[in-house]
Amino acid sequence: MGMSGLDMTRLALFPHLQAESMPGMQPAPFAWASAIAMWWVMMIAMMTPSAAPLILLYGRVLRHAQPGRSGDDAYAPPALLAAGYLLVWLGFSVGATALQRLLQPSGLISPMMLWSKSAALSAAVLAAAGFYQLSPLKRACLRHCRGPVEFLTTYWRPGPLGALALGLRHGAWCVGCCSVLMALLFVGGLMNLAWIAALTLLVLVEKLAPAGPVVSRIAGVVLLLWAGATLLR
Repeated sequence: MGMSGLDMTRLALFPHLQAESMPGMQPAPFAWASAIAMWWVMMIAMMTPSAAPLILLYGRVLRHAQPGRSGDDAYAPPALLAAGYLLVWLGFSVGATALQRLLQPSGLISPMMLWSKSAALSAAVLAAAGFYQLSPLKRACLRHCRGPVEFLTTYWRPGPLGALALGLRHGAWCVGCCSVLMALLFVGGLMNLAWIAALTLLVLVEKLAPAGPVVSRIAGVVLLLWAGATLLR
């Protein structure tokens, strides 16, 4: 943000000072890289737990299929799978950063907390997420994400490149499942840890809980009602 730690602390403690501090802010030389890194770190923290079952299952299958593997050799293929998965989310982070940089100058989102300042924007994102939660595409992506055994059986490929390709494929399905939910960060704020924790919990329940598909549809209805209430308010 081009601000010192002291200035950012002042704004956190005294938000009313934001108006006088903002005009002096200059974009950091590496603003794009910083924003992409911020998004990617968030995606790693939010999405890796829900991908853990597939990564662990893959490692277990390898150990049983090739009992002689040990040390770094045993961990390399699961690590490549995880790397492929996270590379897809890096691509998502680049797109999210581009959208963030587009919204910031328009005044639709807060320059500090990066949450929505527009009822229309909030309602649009909430409604889009709600409709997507109820769509056939969401159900198809969620089905792939919820079935690690079926996924491995269908898409297994041998070797390091096979592990990387498996991670890329799983990451693509996962982005299809959760990318619209991640857009809700523009409503609640990219700096809002409570909002981030709530979305992480929803993703975990969707992918891992027995009633995940039902929870996904309920969340869609709640988001649509929330969008309507946002406009009415």
